[in-house]
Amino acid sequence: MERYNNMAYFSISFSHIGSYMFLKIIGVFFVGLAILGAALPILPTTPFLLVSAGCFAKSSPRLHKKLLSNKTFGPMIFHWQYSGSIPRRAKIISLFTMVLSVAWSCYMLDSKYLRILVIALVTCPFIFVLRLPLSNDESQKAKRKT
Repeated sequence: MERYNNMAYFSISFSHIGSYMFLKIIGVFFVGLAILGAALPILPTTPFLLVSAGCFAKSSPRLHKKLLSNKTFGPMIFHWQYSGSIPRRAKIISLFTMVLSVAWSCYMLDSKYLRILVIALVTCPFIFVLRLPLSNDESQKAKRKT
């Protein structure tokens, strides 16, 4: 009877280690996609970094800390994870990019229905980003100016 309990313990711990490894691999994969997204305008960077930060938070504190210490993307990931907010500059750039993409798509498309579809598909993400709060640093600066 004892033998079966030990075997169950080893299979549980092995699957636990396997899930950590799987999350690390997925995290590294999404960091790679984020690097491609920084170079290619077709791929988004931030969502891939957020997924990789979530994977590293569950599997590797060292990699999570390394990602958060990145001087370019670290503050954005930190603010998103801890307060669900984004910096003002990131918000402006993302909204401007969405408007520019929709305008260009509507200019390039011949069909009125495809134009309406593009506008409809971008409306919800646009409203989502528009309603996101500013990070604490940014909201403090905005309060001081008023």
